[in-house]
Amino acid sequence: MVGLNRGVEYFEASASMKEVETLCEEVRELSLGKSGRVERLESPPTPLHFLREFVSPNKPCLISNATLHWLALSSWSSDDYLARALSNDIVSLHLTPNGRADALIPAPPGSSSSLCFASPYVCHLLFPEALRLILSCGDGDENSSSSTVAYAQQQNDCFRSEYSALAADCESHIPWASEALGCLPEAVNLWIGNHLSETSFHKDHYENLYAVVCGEKHFLLLPPTDLHRMYIRQYPAAHYTFSQDTGELKLELDNPARYVPWCSVDPYPSPDTKDAETSQFPLYFNGPKPFECTVKAGEILYLV
Repeated sequence: MVGLNRGVEYFEASASMKEVETLCEEVRELSLGKSGRVERLESPPTPLHFLREFVSPNKPCLISNATLHWLALSSWSSDDYLARALSNDIVSLHLTPNGRADALIPAPPGSSSSLCFASPYVCHLLFPEALRLILSCGDGDENSSSSTVAYAQQQNDCFRSEYSALAADCESHIPWASEALGCLPEAVNLWIGNHLSETSFHKDHYENLYAVVCGEKHFLLLPPTDLHRMYIRQYPAAHYTFSQDTGELKLELDNPARYVPWCSVDPYPSPDTKDAETSQFPLYFNGPKPFECTVKAGEILYLV
């Protein structure tokens, strides 16, 4: 009887997983199509078209030629312009050893887990110095710290607070999107990074319009029905501290202890760990590939 029960349980689990996978495939085909690419619009849509074709079905899209009229596109590529405009402004700068803030990394000694959710060290300094640190990461500058990657990634409406001196360089909102969504933006953020800046898999609780002004940003996207493939688990929270004496970052577990539910999957495992990662997270690595999207200057990515 024990063997029979286990067999029945296994059969039911297998059947349920097949149903989930079928649902995921149907959602992908219905809302995202079979191309494996995010749909691109060559110009901004009308509010009605945006609402009907993308907002209502929860479908991402990439809009070209969306912000070419912004002064920021021609002026922010100049470091001197930004340094002058924000010469007296204090901004938040996030520091990590590798550019992976708010991500899973090997836990420090004393942890009950091999991995932890690590938050960056946040310092506040004048923008010209913050920009220098961001740009010097990994460029061979002998005056930069090779063990620290700087990324201006503050949340909480930072563009309208820390970077308000740049407000005239951009529209305060995206008119066709605001009309379609029926509201103005709750928050507007500005993030400045380099080629080492990286954000781990996560789900935002808001609809996003991601506009690139300089450079480009690469995205891996998965539909909400793929949540089970992310292997969400509880990880001990940790944070970086900075030593003024050594100029180095140190990882410490939060005290009191707390745990953060986070995606266990690293979509880019190293050659040394790829086989182990594939074996540990087969639903992700053996399942449908994520949608890949690169957003370049002048383009907007709509994310749900």
